[in-house]
Amino acid sequence: MRIKTTSAVITVMLLGAAASLHCQSSSTQAWSLPTGTAVTDSSPRTYRFVVDYNMANSRGEMTSRQRLTGEYTRGLAGGEVMWKNVTHENASGATDPFAPPQKQEFMEGFRYRNDLGITMAPDFFKGFPPTAMMERNLVWDTGMIEMFGQDFFDRLKLNQPHHIFSDQNTKIPGVGSFQNHDVVLEWIGRSKRNGQECALIRYQAFFNPLQIATGGMSLNGRSDYWGEIWVSLASRQIEYATIYESVVGEMKLPGQDAVMNMNVFRNGSFEPVDIK
Repeated sequence: MRIKTTSAVITVMLLGAAASLHCQSSSTQAWSLPTGTAVTDSSPRTYRFVVDYNMANSRGEMTSRQRLTGEYTRGLAGGEVMWKNVTHENASGATDPFAPPQKQEFMEGFRYRNDLGITMAPDFFKGFPPTAMMERNLVWDTGMIEMFGQDFFDRLKLNQPHHIFSDQNTKIPGVGSFQNHDVVLEWIGRSKRNGQECALIRYQAFFNPLQIATGGMSLNGRSDYWGEIWVSLASRQIEYATIYESVVGEMKLPGQDAVMNMNVFRNGSFEPVDIK
């Protein structure tokens, strides 16, 4: 009896080990991102991008707020994208209500090929006012979110930080310069958005030097930015994204010699509006 009992126990242990290995194998397979797939644009898709800018002094006292809202459509003929219904709202202090939104007509129907690189061309924003930095940011942020979320599937491993840019200097024609000190992507899990199984990707980049000089205003400082992106496993379309950025630095306003210490904190959400 003792021999039979011991044999039975060993059999159970072996079966349990085999089942455990099978579960680990299945789990590993389930937690691998699909590779070799392209972004599927079966039809045009429109997103709403809302970004709040909060201006504060060095003591954290909020002096003003701005809100940018725009509709971005991708998947157009020829691989083009387009902006419409871009508005700008202003408010004083931390709690005052926003004034009525002002439509930014220079962005209505603004259309271009979906390529982040061309947005750095000297004449790309030729129809924009020199001070329209927040509107430029809508374009750059959208291109960044799509690039971070869609272009690195083949390189991301679960819970393993992936460094994509280090000390990357970018000249912004007519505006200034920006240096991505260390951009890190990390696939941190799976989630569901808009009925789609999604990869959840976190991005971050800290201690990025920034210089701006436009419209009589100058800024020398640094940027820290981060956020999350939900990417459909089936189509690689962005189903939701967030952006957060803190900019601190020394600023001079047009016609003033005094240097101001400033801090801008902004947060935004990017999501499709034509979900069926």
